[in-house]
Amino acid sequence: MIGLGAYGARAALRTVNTRPQAGQLERTNFRGRTVTLAGGPALAISASLTSALGAGDARTGAAAATAGLSAGAVGLYDDIVGARPDQKGDKGFRGHLRALREGRVTSGLVKIAGVGAGALVAAALLPNRRGRGRVGRLAEVALGAGVIAGSANLMNLLDLRPGRALKAGILLGVPLTATRSGGLVAGPVGASVSLLPDDLGENIMLGDSGANSLGALLGVAATARTGLFGRAVLLTGIGALTLASEKVSFTKVIERTPVLRDIDAFGRLPADRKPVVAAQPTGPAAIVAAVVEQQVPAEPPELDDATGIAVAAAKDGATEQAAAPAAKPKPTRARAARNTAK
Repeated sequence: MIGLGAYGARAALRTVNTRPQAGQLERTNFRGRTVTLAGGPALAISASLTSALGAGDARTGAAAATAGLSAGAVGLYDDIVGARPDQKGDKGFRGHLRALREGRVTSGLVKIAGVGAGALVAAALLPNRRGRGRVGRLAEVALGAGVIAGSANLMNLLDLRPGRALKAGILLGVPLTATRSGGLVAGPVGASVSLLPDDLGENIMLGDSGANSLGALLGVAATARTGLFGRAVLLTGIGALTLASEKVSFTKVIERTPVLRDIDAFGRLPADRKPVVAAQPTGPAAIVAAVVEQQVPAEPPELDDATGIAVAAAKDGATEQAAAPAAKPKPTRARAARNTAK
């Protein structure tokens, strides 16, 4: 299933890149390079379908397909519509709520609602293997939906540097392949591995579509193997990390932690180095100094009155200093006495 996920992701990426609308997916990344968001839908399609195929039963497969494809679809909508000028000012959950109070529905709010709805349906589709009653089942579904939606959002918060979200998905997914829900993550892991070189090479980026889908699928796999208590623990951890992201930059934490920094930077293109140019003084004082050092012409162009007067004075002073003969040293009293005696 890992190989199928990898092959499917490459095939989906080629298909998306050849579509007439591929130009709408071009973006400028954090270093000013032009990349394409085609990696997002390619990952969402391949990872979701291979996760469903590896689920082992129809209900779990339907849950994986629902969570992965819905998160990928609304994420792609936000990637495209959210880039419009009228949407760029509404960022973050508070920004979306503020826009809603003003009577506007932002693409980000559509994404939040879509991811939440898909997570709820996916959690409800997962089998009730523990045979809980109605109240216990409702609690499991609610917690499961929180884990799936929270995982989607958390993965999106990590997608701020090339390869970071895919590395996180691989590191979290590989251990899950050894569990009873391993079939759910084998395809997503394969898709992530196949797209990682392009992401690190800054040819593609996941955007909300790929990051949300990958996180939702990992959330389904984690939910499928836990009960009421396990889901509560997972949701608590996800909630704590999400709240921490409002106060602390994940990027700064990673850069301050040697192990995380090395993992995060592994395989990434080196940062562009611009030549450092020493700052040159400017303004009237700099022009005056340049005249004294004979670095500007005798008639500087376009000078205001104050600067012109200062330049003229500096030129005159420099000329007088050069033309004046060297002053003889004044004789000391002892030397004057000797001269008188002679």
